[in-house]
Amino acid sequence: MDEQVRIKKYANRRLYDMERSVYITLDDITGIIRQGKTVVVHDAKTGEDVTAFILTQIILEEARKKNVFLSVPLLHLMIRHGNHLLNDFFDKHLEEILKHFLAYKSLADEQFSAWLKVGTDLSRGAMQSMPGFNFPDIFEAFKSANKDYSPAAMGQKNRPTKTEGRKKGK
Repeated sequence: MDEQVRIKKYANRRLYDMERSVYITLDDITGIIRQGKTVVVHDAKTGEDVTAFILTQIILEEARKKNVFLSVPLLHLMIRHGNHLLNDFFDKHLEEILKHFLAYKSLADEQFSAWLKVGTDLSRGAMQSMPGFNFPDIFEAFKSANKDYSPAAMGQKNRPTKTEGRKKGK
C-alpha cells in the first residue's frame, strides 16, 4: 500500500505536514504525490476530509500555469451534465482506465527496450560470425555525408571575403 502523508488544512489556507511538522504548499503536495505517496488532508477545525478539494485545487493551479489537464470541451460537458452523471464514470471507470493505461505503457516500454537489446545483440553476433567482413560504421557514413554538404564542400571556402574583393578592385 502507498505511504500516506497526513496534512492539516487551517482556516488561513495554510497546509501543515503532520509527519515532518512543517508548513507546505500545493506544489509540495504535488511533489509528494509524484513520489508515489498518498495524501490525506483534514480540516484542522472540523476534522472534515478535504482531500478531494485540495487535489482539485492542485489540478486548477496546473491548468492556470498552462499545463492544462482537462480540455475546455470536456469541462463544458462536466458542467452541463452535472455531478450525478459523471460521478459514476469517474469513481468506477476512469481510475481503472488510468491504471490499465499505466500498466500497458510500462509493459510497452519494457518490450521496446528488449527489442533494442536484441537488435544490438544481433548486430554484435553478425560481426562476430563474419570476422573477415568489414562492417561499415554507420556513424562514419553520416559524418562523411555531412562533410559533403558543409560550406567548405559547397564552394563557400573559395569565395572571396568582402575584404579580399575590395583588394582586387571591387
